[in-house]
Amino acid sequence: MVQIDRNPTREVQIGSVAIGNNHPIAVQSMTATKTTDIDATVALVELMDQAGADVVRIAVDSKKDAQALAEIRQQTTANLSVDLQENYRLVSLVAPHVDKIRYNPGHLYHHEKEKPWQEKVRLIAETARDHDCAIRVGVNCGSVDPAKKEKYDPADSITPMLESAWDHCDFLESTAFERFCVSLKDSDPAKVVEVNQRFAAKRPDIPLHLGVTEAGMPPEGVIKTRIAFEQLIGRGIGDTVRVSLTVPNAEKGQEIRAGREILQDIYNGRVRSVVTFNPTGMNIISCPSCSRVENEAFVELAQKVKKMTSYAAEHSITIAVMGCRVNGPGETDDADLGLWCGPNYVNLKKGTKELGAFSYDEILGQLKTELDLLISGAKG
Repeated sequence: MVQIDRNPTREVQIGSVAIGNNHPIAVQSMTATKTTDIDATVALVELMDQAGADVVRIAVDSKKDAQALAEIRQQTTANLSVDLQENYRLVSLVAPHVDKIRYNPGHLYHHEKEKPWQEKVRLIAETARDHDCAIRVGVNCGSVDPAKKEKYDPADSITPMLESAWDHCDFLESTAFERFCVSLKDSDPAKVVEVNQRFAAKRPDIPLHLGVTEAGMPPEGVIKTRIAFEQLIGRGIGDTVRVSLTVPNAEKGQEIRAGREILQDIYNGRVRSVVTFNPTGMNIISCPSCSRVENEAFVELAQKVKKMTSYAAEHSITIAVMGCRVNGPGETDDADLGLWCGPNYVNLKKGTKELGAFSYDEILGQLKTELDLLISGAKG
């Protein structure tokens, strides 16, 4: 076994598992079913629990979701985390039924826009304290606090994420709430490494949840995640991890098994010791699918995109396939071509430019046309 000197992070209890303070690195994942489909969600929670998940996250975005969560809690003993999505006000309804609450600083602006984010976070912290819950401050590259983002050059995606995370840590601590961890995620493994290293250099005491968001489909999604984890965990950074893969619900246990395998390899010294991922070839990023996905055909579409674009594998082009309207629009901005999927149509983008909405039957043809134009332009 390789001896890794981990950062001296403080302990954070999440149900029956503790992270930080040199506890074993926990592995977690997230359900992809509609939360209101109680039977399907419970089945997926149990699938992940049996695969070895330490924590399973469920998304809640409405009162109906919150009601379903209460019933789900009655049917499983797994450690549950809740993702508040865009509606922080649901925290009082969900906190009694979970062990951890995750909120995204960038999503706090979607409701009650005139109310300071500090008031919203204070409510979350007070509710978490009352119900014995931990908190995760989940900072994501595609939904950064707009007040932070506008301060910096658009090419600098990392500093706004860091400032947002540090501000939220400071504020939570000012309320005497310290039972929290932080995540800073991007679809680029190199950026995940940089942002987490910079965060940990300033706040080595705060537990970090590691992950590459929209890592994509196996095996590439596992490789991207492995790259980031090796570079961070090998330096003592990271207390809990998630491998985000675009796979059907019945195969979600892959995320847990992949996480366990990566951790085992790191501690056994079996590492690749690389930072970049395919810098001169096709890069397809896609989200892991969750309850926000409005059409399950998204997973099949991502697989078709991967197959269709194989002829362009040697071209340095990034294609993003996102499953929902929450993160889809923002997280396709940095891709050469982006698809974000609605219930009946797929929105096609070229960088930040919107090219239109197409049916699931039409989108592959449209994507190929735009891809060929990019390749032709690159040759010219």
